[in-house]
Amino acid sequence: MQVVVDDEVSGPSAPWVEHCHPCRTTGKKRKRESSSEAVEELQELDSEPNHAWDADSLYGLKMKFKRLRINLVQPEHHEVFKKLLEDPVVKEFLAWDKNLRVSDKYLLSMVIAYFSRAGFFSWQYQRIHFFLALYLANDMEEDNQAPKQDIFYFLYGQSYALRPLFHKLRYQFICSMGWNTRVSLEECEEIQAYDPDLWVWGRDRTLIP
Repeated sequence: MQVVVDDEVSGPSAPWVEHCHPCRTTGKKRKRESSSEAVEELQELDSEPNHAWDADSLYGLKMKFKRLRINLVQPEHHEVFKKLLEDPVVKEFLAWDKNLRVSDKYLLSMVIAYFSRAGFFSWQYQRIHFFLALYLANDMEEDNQAPKQDIFYFLYGQSYALRPLFHKLRYQFICSMGWNTRVSLEECEEIQAYDPDLWVWGRDRTLIP
C-alpha cells in the first residue's frame, strides 16, 4: 500500500517518501546488477569451446546401456527349438540342405531369437513357426533368395495353393515381433553358447570344401 501511495503522492507533505525511494532504487539497482552478472556468466559459459560432459557423458551412457543389454532368449525357447529339430519334416529339410544355403548355424540361431521376440507360449510353436522364422532369417541375411523357396516344397509339396497363406502367416509373425527382425552376430553367438554341443551348431559354411 505504501508503494502505491508513493507513486501517486510526492513532495515534502509525505514524510516517508524519502525513506521509501532509496529502498526501491536500491532494489532495482540490485536486480540490474544480478541480471548483468547472470548474463556475464552465461556469456562466459557460451564462450568455452568444448564442454567435457557433452561427448564423454553421452558416450559413456551409451556404453553403459550396451553392457546392461538383457538377453531375452529364455531356456524354454532353446527347448522348443530342440524339440522342433526332431520334427520329421524339419529333419528331412536339414538333411537335404547339405550345402547350408538356407540353414547354416547363424540362420538357425536367428530362429531361436525370433521365437523369443514373438512372445508366444512355448507349447504354441509348431513346425510352421520354425519355417516362418527360417524363411524370415533368409530374407534378412541372404542375398540369394532363390534357395529359400524350397521350403515350400517340404511344407506343401508341388502345390502352390497354400503359399499365400504362408506369406500371410509370415506377416503376422513379423507383427508379433514388433518388426524387430534384426539379429546381430553377437546375439547369434550368445544363443549358440547356451548349448555349444547341440549338433546344428556344426553347420558352418566355412567348413564346406
